[in-house]
Amino acid sequence: MDEVVPESGDSRLAQARLKFLTYDAFPASDVRRPILASWVRSQRWNLPADRIDLPYVTDPDLDLPLARSATPVLHRLYEHLAGQPISVILTERNGLVLRRLTADAQLSRHLDRVHLAPGFSYSEQFAGTNGIGTALERGGPMHVFGHEHYAEDLEDLACAGVPIKHPISGKIVGAIDLTCWRKDAGSLLITLAKTTADQIRAALLRDSSAREQELLQEYLLAGRRSSDMVLAVNDDLLLMNASAQQKLDGSDQAAVLAHAADRLSQAVVNAPSVELPSGRRVRITCRRVPEGGRESGVVIQLTEQTSDRGTASVRAHRPPPRPELPGIVGRSAPWLATSRAVDNAYRAGHWVVLSGEAGAGKVALARAAHQQNSPAGLFQLADAAEASDHFADDVEAELADDTAQALVIRHAERLGPAQRDELAAALQSGVERRLSAPPWVALTVTTGGSNEADLGELLTLFPITVDVPPLRHHIGDVRQLVPFFLSQLSHGDLSCSPDAMHQLLRSAWPGNTAELHQVLKQVVQHRRRTGVIVPADLPADLQATSRRSLSQLEALERDAIIRSLLDNNGNRREAARSLGMSRATIYRKIHDYGIR
Repeated sequence: MDEVVPESGDSRLAQARLKFLTYDAFPASDVRRPILASWVRSQRWNLPADRIDLPYVTDPDLDLPLARSATPVLHRLYEHLAGQPISVILTERNGLVLRRLTADAQLSRHLDRVHLAPGFSYSEQFAGTNGIGTALERGGPMHVFGHEHYAEDLEDLACAGVPIKHPISGKIVGAIDLTCWRKDAGSLLITLAKTTADQIRAALLRDSSAREQELLQEYLLAGRRSSDMVLAVNDDLLLMNASAQQKLDGSDQAAVLAHAADRLSQAVVNAPSVELPSGRRVRITCRRVPEGGRESGVVIQLTEQTSDRGTASVRAHRPPPRPELPGIVGRSAPWLATSRAVDNAYRAGHWVVLSGEAGAGKVALARAAHQQNSPAGLFQLADAAEASDHFADDVEAELADDTAQALVIRHAERLGPAQRDELAAALQSGVERRLSAPPWVALTVTTGGSNEADLGELLTLFPITVDVPPLRHHIGDVRQLVPFFLSQLSHGDLSCSPDAMHQLLRSAWPGNTAELHQVLKQVVQHRRRTGVIVPADLPADLQATSRRSLSQLEALERDAIIRSLLDNNGNRREAARSLGMSRATIYRKIHDYGIR
């Protein structure tokens, strides 16, 4: 329970903090457990304990739904406090201060000195233990008093922070914080903060209802104009007309939302015809509601595409879907669609380029497609990263082997221009020797480097390119990947606790599936081989991860922002313009997504 620390315990708390910082032992009863846990997190972030040193993040976006709904509530509270030395502070979910109302001039000057002001972030990873950041980290009310703060500059303050949860989605959208001098703090401070959070939540509900009514009207209008499948989506709801409900299963719905997010993040409203996981082919059109001003959501219209040979009756007699590829783990729509595309290419005998980040699973997909379709045939692997002067000759010799049914050439982006030309000639020659039973060939290209691969004439031999999604774009598959990898590494005697799984789901995994496998391998080798993995068994960087897990749509948006920043040489104004965002929005999202 959060209580004000009595003066008799204040000196003991100060001594406990000092001993913690100098790695000396102290009685655990001198420090509340939530505070001690926050101190540990602050120390892992290597934050200075003797001062507050915060960078200015961005100008606050006061057009956010949270800021608009909360403003009348904050002003009423400010007037009710009638000049008392209490500051009323509103933040986003990442701790970025949106508003601060302070009647007391001395307190206001002190808060300016410690950067508890609009545009600065008081998340735990920047400011250490404090009422705002620790409440957001814990997901519940938090009172931090005097020496309980990690930074010495805050020890004269007391603050009560309460997360604000959206009334419909239940997601944390921000926090309300009441800060005063430590000597003036009372037990009612946290109660007042809770009441204010409830009032803001009620205001959000009223305002959300108006925005959703606007979205509903546009959704109904789109449905009346045509017989297409129509969806409407915002942060809190998903609407589908009868046609969409009948024709789209769960995987198709997720794929549609992913395609729509990708189109919108690139400021493109019309997508080319795409194939959904079920095999249904549709054209996707997206429209923001409203088209200008405050956004209520997105209306998505799906126009079904038929083949040149017939109508929907052809689709009605489609063969049953193929079984999942052997050894391939994951049930997310992006991953299943990619697996199906590689399998289809193998069955049709189409050579394919598999493009994606390092560790995403390109070779694994190719191997699985071969195992599915030609389990008795020989699977050959050639690595261009280890290419000798005779690399093209070696590839031609492997193609000449009649038992070889599949050949995968890895790291094609590492080949020089001359090597690419020699390889193209070798592949063409190998095919001519085996016209009756040509092997299937896949080329893997690793993206994400400073220079994109230019494969030149080599690409003319490969009619299809399949983009393999990074793990962060199908992060939910971590739930299946972890037990799969652990069964391989520990002979089935090791499992993962919910808390540890939660930490794994919150990582961005820049090394993708290969990095996840390596992390679990380290855990098995150095920490635990039987029983249940807990967060303390994970590497330190994963234990310290504090950001929330991003949805697939958020991950796509984050990557679109990164691509735009790279394309515009880091110019945030131009990046925002190319994405159709305001500067305030892109600054907020850069901070929220932790983009460096």
